[in-house]
Amino acid sequence: MGNSALKAHLETAQKTGVFQLTGKGLTEFPEDLQKLASNLRTIDLSNNKIELLPPLIGRFSFLKSLVLNNNKLTALPEELCKLKKLETLHLNGNHLRQLPSAFGQLSALKTLSLSGNQLRTVPTQLCGLRHLDVVDLSKNQIQNVPDTVGELQAIELNLNQNQISQISVQISHCPRLKVLRLEENCLELSMLPQSILSDSQISLLAVEGNLFEIKKLRELEGYDKYMERFTATKKKFA
Repeated sequence: MGNSALKAHLETAQKTGVFQLTGKGLTEFPEDLQKLASNLRTIDLSNNKIELLPPLIGRFSFLKSLVLNNNKLTALPEELCKLKKLETLHLNGNHLRQLPSAFGQLSALKTLSLSGNQLRTVPTQLCGLRHLDVVDLSKNQIQNVPDTVGELQAIELNLNQNQISQISVQISHCPRLKVLRLEENCLELSMLPQSILSDSQISLLAVEGNLFEIKKLRELEGYDKYMERFTATKKKFA
């Protein structure tokens, strides 16, 4: 892609606060973007071949949305965690194995999508994020859900298409969790904490495609309580 084309995109971005350059075969984050560090609210560089997010990303202090789906990222710089206004972070379809240790400092984050990466566990850093609404960790390599998940503030947690065979009972203690998606994992019915049904805020539990028949779920103690929450939620949105 030529310099003149990039220049045109930069000029538009200066006016709109949005820089979008998708599917252009970019192999690196455009350094010229840092000239607009104080202008930009949205950066979308999806469907490129970017392998590295440079430390200068930390300078975009007004950024609200960062979208880097379908690139070749294997790690994220700690500097990303300086983005105190970041509300939306989409990193689906990369090669990420973990998150930066300071990730919990992204205090404004509401939506986090990490579908189709190489995470092996639910990152503990997510538990410090107080405004998190939706977390998508589907299509990773997660095998168990640890005790720390009880502190997660999210309303929706998507863990579909992982390799989960164990879930901590602490998941029932998530204060705001309403939607829990666990489709197509490796769960035996005995490994599903019954407190999810009897004693949690969860009003939509999706568990199709595991190692048990759905009708067996209906025989568990607490299923009636879960159905009460499910039905009440349905009525609210009807």
